[in-house]
Amino acid sequence: MSETGSTAYESTPFGVRLRAAMSTHGPLCAGIDPHAGLLQQWGLSADLDGLRAFTEACVEAFAGQVACVKPQSAFFEVFGSRGVAVLEEAVDALRAAGTLVILDAKRGDIGTTMDAYAEAFLGKDAPSPTDALTVSPYLGYGALRPAIDLAEQTGRGVFVLALTSNPEGPSVQHAVRAGRSVAAGIVDGATADNAPARARGELGHVGLVVGATVGSAVQDLDIDLAASAAPILAPGLGAQGATGEDLRRVFGEALPQVLPNASRSILAAGPSMTALRAAAHREAGALAGLLRA
Repeated sequence: MSETGSTAYESTPFGVRLRAAMSTHGPLCAGIDPHAGLLQQWGLSADLDGLRAFTEACVEAFAGQVACVKPQSAFFEVFGSRGVAVLEEAVDALRAAGTLVILDAKRGDIGTTMDAYAEAFLGKDAPSPTDALTVSPYLGYGALRPAIDLAEQTGRGVFVLALTSNPEGPSVQHAVRAGRSVAAGIVDGATADNAPARARGELGHVGLVVGATVGSAVQDLDIDLAASAAPILAPGLGAQGATGEDLRRVFGEALPQVLPNASRSILAAGPSMTALRAAAHREAGALAGLLRA
């Protein structure tokens, strides 16, 4: 695969590029989640041909139309190397159209293994580099240093899991050590790494994943998201039921940093490319209104 439409290094920092995309297209990250149920709903076979048809329709609908797109890597990996090739083609096509790509792969490891994950997706020689990568900090925030530093060097970003909306999350994320919760420690790490960007009045390159359905957790755990200067990827809108009031309660002063992610509520409009694009535009417009309120 090639770096179509991209360079080895991005000349503009990720946070600046993301802010510009959100201003132009609205605060929406559209998901590409080709799981078996959606393939069936679209009348497609749950095989490589169905995966390719689904992905190509999403790329045609979203490229140049939304702030960013988030493919879920697992749904491509399940088809092996040929599925990964479809993913790489989609990444290349979206980035060639000027659309930011956040790859949802949730990589997290230590040492040379984390080095390799970082190079695979964010490095100057990555085969199909993405604009940002989701990463898991549960081997310690510091273990993510290879990805965090490489993203800064190449003008890309990472989104670190902080407060997720799954019911199992609080057992780890709310746990307290030395008077500070695990989630708060992760946000503290992002805040430190984003300090130079914050001083410039920009979003940083270290983003956070915070679910729109986490209720009062941000306040309960004494977390200051606004001070982090982190772009905040916020799943939970649409099919998961979060509302505008939820956004205001969860994120407060950090609302301008929030990038809601919507997948099922948009993908349900397929397989029509026109209907998908219209659904994405409606969602982006609605979210812009909610985040201004």
